[in-house]
Amino acid sequence: MADATYDYDVLVIGAGPGGYVAAIRAAQLGLRTACAESRETLGGTCLNVGCIPSKALLHASELYQEATGGHLAKFGIDIQGATLNLDQMHAEKAKAVKELTGGIEFLFKKNKVTWLKGRAAFQ
Repeated sequence: MADATYDYDVLVIGAGPGGYVAAIRAAQLGLRTACAESRETLGGTCLNVGCIPSKALLHASELYQEATGGHLAKFGIDIQGATLNLDQMHAEKAKAVKELTGGIEFLFKKNKVTWLKGRAAFQ
Protein backbone atom coordinates (compact mmCIF):
# COMPACT_ATOMS: atom_id res chain seq x y z
CA MET A 1 0.00 0.00 0.00
CA ALA A 2 1.34 3.42 -0.90
CA ASP A 3 1.91 6.02 1.78
CA ALA A 4 -0.73 8.73 1.90
CA THR A 5 -0.08 12.41 2.51
CA TYR A 6 -2.41 14.55 4.60
CA ASP A 7 -2.39 18.15 5.84
CA TYR A 8 -3.56 18.51 9.44
CA ASP A 9 -2.51 20.60 12.42
CA VAL A 10 -2.84 17.59 14.72
CA LEU A 11 -2.66 13.86 14.08
CA VAL A 12 -3.62 11.61 16.96
CA ILE A 13 -2.55 7.99 16.61
CA GLY A 14 -5.03 5.70 18.28
CA ALA A 15 -8.65 6.32 19.22
CA GLY A 16 -8.57 4.86 22.71
CA PRO A 17 -9.77 6.85 25.73
CA GLY A 18 -6.82 9.24 25.58
CA GLY A 19 -6.68 9.55 21.81
CA TYR A 20 -10.29 10.28 20.99
CA VAL A 21 -10.57 12.85 23.79
CA ALA A 22 -7.39 14.59 22.61
CA ALA A 23 -8.60 14.63 19.01
CA ILE A 24 -11.99 16.07 19.91
CA ARG A 25 -10.46 18.74 22.15
CA ALA A 26 -7.91 19.77 19.51
CA ALA A 27 -10.71 20.17 16.98
CA GLN A 28 -12.78 22.18 19.47
CA LEU A 29 -9.80 24.53 19.80
CA GLY A 30 -9.90 25.15 16.07
CA LEU A 31 -7.11 22.85 14.92
CA ARG A 32 -7.51 20.72 11.77
CA THR A 33 -7.47 17.32 13.42
CA ALA A 34 -7.28 13.72 12.29
CA CYS A 35 -7.21 10.54 14.31
CA ALA A 36 -5.75 7.32 12.91
CA GLU A 37 -7.23 4.10 14.25
CA SER A 38 -6.60 0.59 12.95
CA ARG A 39 -9.71 -0.96 14.52
CA GLU A 40 -13.05 -0.96 12.73
CA THR A 41 -14.53 1.02 15.64
CA LEU A 42 -13.40 3.88 17.86
CA GLY A 43 -12.82 3.64 21.59
CA GLY A 44 -9.79 1.40 21.96
CA THR A 45 -9.41 -1.86 23.80
CA CYS A 46 -11.38 -0.87 26.91
CA LEU A 47 -14.51 0.07 25.02
CA ASN A 48 -14.42 -2.61 22.33
CA VAL A 49 -13.10 -5.79 23.94
CA GLY A 50 -12.04 -4.99 27.51
CA CYS A 51 -13.67 -3.07 30.33
CA ILE A 52 -17.08 -2.29 28.87
CA PRO A 53 -17.93 -5.70 27.37
CA SER A 54 -16.69 -7.55 30.45
CA LYS A 55 -18.67 -5.29 32.80
CA ALA A 56 -21.82 -5.79 30.73
CA LEU A 57 -21.45 -9.57 31.02
CA LEU A 58 -20.58 -9.35 34.71
CA HIS A 59 -23.66 -7.24 35.39
CA ALA A 60 -25.92 -9.77 33.69
CA SER A 61 -24.24 -12.58 35.64
CA GLU A 62 -24.72 -10.71 38.91
CA LEU A 63 -28.42 -10.24 38.15
CA TYR A 64 -28.73 -13.96 37.49
CA GLN A 65 -26.91 -14.73 40.75
CA GLU A 66 -29.28 -12.44 42.66
CA ALA A 67 -32.26 -14.16 41.07
CA THR A 68 -31.05 -17.71 41.72
CA GLY A 69 -28.88 -17.30 44.80
CA GLY A 70 -31.69 -16.51 47.20
CA HIS A 71 -30.66 -12.89 47.82
CA LEU A 72 -34.07 -11.68 46.70
CA ALA A 73 -35.97 -14.15 48.89
CA LYS A 74 -35.33 -12.08 52.01
CA PHE A 75 -37.33 -9.31 50.30
CA GLY A 76 -40.19 -11.66 49.53
CA ILE A 77 -39.19 -12.24 45.91
CA ASP A 78 -39.16 -15.90 44.92
CA ILE A 79 -37.83 -16.63 41.45
CA GLN A 80 -37.99 -20.22 40.34
CA GLY A 81 -36.82 -21.58 37.03
CA ALA A 82 -34.57 -18.65 36.11
CA THR A 83 -32.38 -19.46 33.12
CA LEU A 84 -29.27 -17.93 31.68
CA ASN A 85 -29.45 -17.07 27.96
CA LEU A 86 -25.86 -16.52 26.82
CA ASP A 87 -26.88 -15.46 23.33
CA GLN A 88 -29.06 -12.69 24.75
CA MET A 89 -26.32 -11.64 27.19
CA HIS A 90 -23.84 -11.31 24.32
CA ALA A 91 -26.39 -9.44 22.20
CA GLU A 92 -26.95 -6.92 25.00
CA LYS A 93 -23.18 -6.54 25.44
CA ALA A 94 -22.77 -5.90 21.71
CA LYS A 95 -25.58 -3.33 21.81
CA ALA A 96 -23.88 -1.43 24.64
CA VAL A 97 -20.53 -1.41 22.82
CA LYS A 98 -22.15 -0.29 19.56
CA GLU A 99 -23.96 2.59 21.28
CA LEU A 100 -20.77 3.82 22.95
CA THR A 101 -18.55 3.51 19.87
CA GLY A 102 -21.28 5.19 17.83
CA GLY A 103 -21.27 8.04 20.33
CA ILE A 104 -17.58 8.65 19.75
CA GLU A 105 -18.08 8.52 15.99
CA PHE A 106 -20.89 11.09 16.35
CA LEU A 107 -18.58 13.38 18.36
CA PHE A 108 -15.87 13.05 15.69
CA LYS A 109 -18.34 14.16 13.02
CA LYS A 110 -19.80 16.93 15.18
CA ASN A 111 -16.34 18.35 15.91
CA LYS A 112 -14.98 17.75 12.39
CA VAL A 113 -12.33 15.24 13.40
CA THR A 114 -11.25 13.16 10.40
CA TRP A 115 -11.11 9.45 11.16
CA LEU A 116 -8.25 7.87 9.21
CA LYS A 117 -9.04 4.16 9.19
CA GLY A 118 -5.75 2.33 9.30
CA ARG A 119 -2.32 2.49 10.84
CA ALA A 120 -0.18 5.60 11.11
CA ALA A 121 3.40 6.39 12.07
CA PHE A 122 5.62 9.43 12.37
CA GLN A 123 8.90 9.29 10.45
